[in-house]
Amino acid sequence: MREKTDPTPEATAAFEALVAELAGAGVVEGSMFGTRALTMGGKALGCLSGDELAVKLRRDTAELEAALALEGAVLFDPSGKGRPFKDWVLVPGSVRETWPALLEDALRFANS
Repeated sequence: MREKTDPTPEATAAFEALVAELAGAGVVEGSMFGTRALTMGGKALGCLSGDELAVKLRRDTAELEAALALEGAVLFDPSGKGRPFKDWVLVPGSVRETWPALLEDALRFANS
């Protein structure tokens, strides 16, 4: 089972920048899986998990495959028991520059 860790100041700052950037689209900060999350209209878009960002994309899409192709990205398994969600990708902080585009994809899917 993966051990939960607190986010670093850098990951926290990146997440807060995403909150501010997406606020105009109706995205609000909430909580899920025991951590800070981004939601819109009650739909989850993503959450901070240690220094990583879990993003909800649509399964069987090019966007999900592209996210999984990022170095270190894996399907998100919040329980740590080998039961990953099939439409959530955990993206490491080492590719933090991709987080805004991934959340834009998540927002687009949530709106469709």
